[in-house]
Amino acid sequence: MKKVLLAAVNAKYIHSNLAVYSLQRYARQRIPGGMDRIGIAEYTINQQAETILADLFRRAPEVLCFSCYIWNMDMVARLLPEVKKVLPETQIWLGGPEVSYDAAAVLVKYPCVSGVMRGEGEETFAELAQAWARGEQPDLQGIRGVTYRESDGRIRENPWREPVELDSIPFVYTDMAQFRNRILYYESSRGCPFSCSYCLSSIDKKLRFRSPALVKEELCFFLEQKTAQVKFVDRTFNCRRDHAMEIWRFIKEHDNGVTNFHFEISADLLDEEELALLRSMRPGLVQLEIGVQSTNPETIRKIRRSMDLAKLERAVRRIGEGANIHQHLDLIAGLPGEDLESFGRSFDRVYAMRPGELQLGFLKVLKGSRMEEEKEEYGLVCRDTPPYEVLFTRWLSYADILVLKGVEEMTEIYYNSGQFKHTLLFLEKYFSSPFALYRKLAACYEENGLRGMQHARPARYEFLLAFGGSVCPGEKEALREALVFDYYLRENAKSRPAFAGEPQADPEWVRRFYEEEVSGHCYLKGYEGVDKNQLRRMTHLEYFPLSDGYVLFDYRKRDPLTNDGTAICVAKRK
Repeated sequence: MKKVLLAAVNAKYIHSNLAVYSLQRYARQRIPGGMDRIGIAEYTINQQAETILADLFRRAPEVLCFSCYIWNMDMVARLLPEVKKVLPETQIWLGGPEVSYDAAAVLVKYPCVSGVMRGEGEETFAELAQAWARGEQPDLQGIRGVTYRESDGRIRENPWREPVELDSIPFVYTDMAQFRNRILYYESSRGCPFSCSYCLSSIDKKLRFRSPALVKEELCFFLEQKTAQVKFVDRTFNCRRDHAMEIWRFIKEHDNGVTNFHFEISADLLDEEELALLRSMRPGLVQLEIGVQSTNPETIRKIRRSMDLAKLERAVRRIGEGANIHQHLDLIAGLPGEDLESFGRSFDRVYAMRPGELQLGFLKVLKGSRMEEEKEEYGLVCRDTPPYEVLFTRWLSYADILVLKGVEEMTEIYYNSGQFKHTLLFLEKYFSSPFALYRKLAACYEENGLRGMQHARPARYEFLLAFGGSVCPGEKEALREALVFDYYLRENAKSRPAFAGEPQADPEWVRRFYEEEVSGHCYLKGYEGVDKNQLRRMTHLEYFPLSDGYVLFDYRKRDPLTNDGTAICVAKRK
C-alpha cells in the first residue's frame, strides 16, 4: 500500500481536526490491515513553515492530503511548492471547504496538486485509499466528488457525491493520549435547515442525525475519560427538538462533575421544557453559542435568516437568570443593510442581554456561499485572500470598519475577559449607550498608541482609571473602588497594584477579624485547621472608604462560570 498522510494545520495547538480523523477511521473499514499506512499529522499556523516542511519530509508520504480552511490556507499555499521540491514523487491532494467550491481554479493556481476532494470527504477518500492500498493509481473517472488533473494536463470535474449517513462514520476517539489538553470536537448532525446567505452550511439541505443510541454510547466514553470539554460542531444543535432534548437529558443524568459540553443553538427555538431542563443543569455542565448576527429586520431579511428576536431575547434572559450556563452571543459586522448606526443599535440590544461573551465578528464572503454571488448587488468588497473579510459595503465604509475593529478590541479586552464587570456598569452611566462607551474607549486607545498591543492586567485597570478621570472627573474615587473590587474579585494579588492606592483597612481591626475567624469561622466555612496567617494569605480583606465597609474575598469558592471569588460584606467600620 502507498504511504498516505492526512495533514491538518490547526489555528491553535489546543484544537484538533475532526475531519482527518474521520477520514482515517472511515477508510479503515474498507482497508483491513492497511490502517498503519494511513497516518495523521497535525500542525498549527503558528509554527514555522520550515518546521512543518521538515516533518513532512521525514514522514516521506507517497500521497499527502491537506485539510484546507480559511484559517490555514495561507500556510498550506506556502508549503505546497516546497513540498513538491523536497518530495517530487509525492502526490498532493487537497480537501475541505476552502477548496471545494472553486476546485478547478485551485488546480490551475497550484500546478503541483494532483486533485481536490470536494464536499464531504469520507466516501471519496475511502475510494481513493482503496486503490492506493492496492498500490494502484485510482481510476479517477469513476470517483464522484473529485476534481483532478488528467495526464495531458486537462482538468476534469466529476459530479458531486451524495452526503454520507452519519451512523456509518466510526467514532474517532479511542487513544485519548494524543488528545490530552486539547478541545475535542464531536458531531451528532450535519447540514442545516436554515438558509443564511453568508454560511456554507446552508448549502447542505440534507439534514442528517447520528442515532441517539450511538451518540449516548460515545458520550459515555468522554464522561468516563473525564474529558474537560467536548465541543459539538452541529451547525444548529437544537433544530430538531427531540434529538436535542434526548442528548441534553442524558448529559444531565450522567454528569461526571467535570466535563463541559458546548453547543451552537438557535435560542428562539427553545420552548419552556427545554429552558427548564437547561436551567436545572450543574453550573458549567453546558455552554451555549447563539448567533444573533444582527437585530436590524432589513438585514435579517437580506441575509435570508430566520429568527424571532423577541423569543431569542426572552430565552437568553431566562437562561441567564439560572446563572448556570455560559452564553456566547455573536454579531457580524458588514452584513447588507447595516450601517454604523444600525450596527450600534444591534450591539446595544445584544449587550443588554448581558451574555457571558459578546463576539463581534466581521463578514467573511466565503467561496460557494450565496453571499459571494450577491457581492455586486450589495457593493461588498472583501479581501482577496483568506479569510475574505469584508473591507467595505454600500452601507459601511472602510473607515467605519476600522471604528468597529476598535470596538471589537475593546469588547474583547474589557467585556469578554469578565474582569471589569462592576467598573463597566459604573462607566455605562456616563454614556448614551454601551456602543458609545466602547467606541470612546477605542478612540482613547488609538490616541494613546495602545491599539493592538499586549498589556499586563494592572495596566488595563490603570487605563480605565485615567479614562474615567476624563469622563467623570468628580467620580474618580468611586471609579477606583469599582476597579479595586473587580481586581480582587478575580485575583488574590500578592502585591498591591499601583492604581489601588494605599490600603485603607485598619490593621488592628483586620488582625482581630482573622483571630475571630480562626476560632469561630463565621464567614469562612471549610477553613478549619488553617491558622490565622494562612487564612490571611488565602483570602483578601479590603476596606472601601466610600461605603465605609469591609469586603472579604474568598478564593476557594469561585464561580464555575466566571472564576470570580466570593465577595462577602463582613462589617461596617466602628
